[in-house]
Amino acid sequence: MITVLLADDHAAIRAGLRMMISTADDIDVVGEAAEGRAAVTNARALRPDVVVMDVRMPGVDGVEATRQIVAERLSQVLVLTTFDVDEVVFGALEVGAAGFLLKTAEPEAIIAAIRAVAAGDGVVAPEVTRRVLAAFTTPDGAARHGRAAGGPTGEGPEADSTGVAEQALLDELTGREVEVLAALGRGLSNQAIAAELFIAEATVKTHVSRVLAKLQVTSRMQAAIRAREAGLA
Repeated sequence: MITVLLADDHAAIRAGLRMMISTADDIDVVGEAAEGRAAVTNARALRPDVVVMDVRMPGVDGVEATRQIVAERLSQVLVLTTFDVDEVVFGALEVGAAGFLLKTAEPEAIIAAIRAVAAGDGVVAPEVTRRVLAAFTTPDGAARHGRAAGGPTGEGPEADSTGVAEQALLDELTGREVEVLAALGRGLSNQAIAAELFIAEATVKTHVSRVLAKLQVTSRMQAAIRAREAGLA
């Protein structure tokens, strides 16, 4: 059974999500939170498989709550919001959200996303996927979203040192882990990676965990971005 914590400041939305999720026999809503601080507290207490997180909430917002939950490895976080502006999308993914969907998504898509995130896969709304990849894999986009001009996509000594450091992390990967990273960069699920590499899905999960640890990132999307930056996908 997949356990879920709902975090949204609107009670009606939480009730609607709970009702929708109740149609899935394999998912159980174990708690709710009306703001970010409560989401973190409840995640610590309940340790749900997935936190379905809104972004704009009073007090601690959803991005900061996601950062804390991911940093403490309490749960996977699926951001579900009405806002698809770049600031919100990139903020959520940069702090380690495993998925990002808009509230306009069909119920079947939301339920499928919860299952995917719980299984260790990443999910990004089709409406924003192209913007995400462009933002993190082009010089202009990288500079706008967290990488300064002196970063790996810029010029100068800082660019060189950062690039060397990131290459050193990539060099720690085994051949199989590089193959898995490349597959992540192409957006493949664990099941698809297993089929492509002729290995068990459980083995894929192990490789993904090791890739994230070696690259010092916390989500599949962050790893996928690294793969694209390195020209692997």
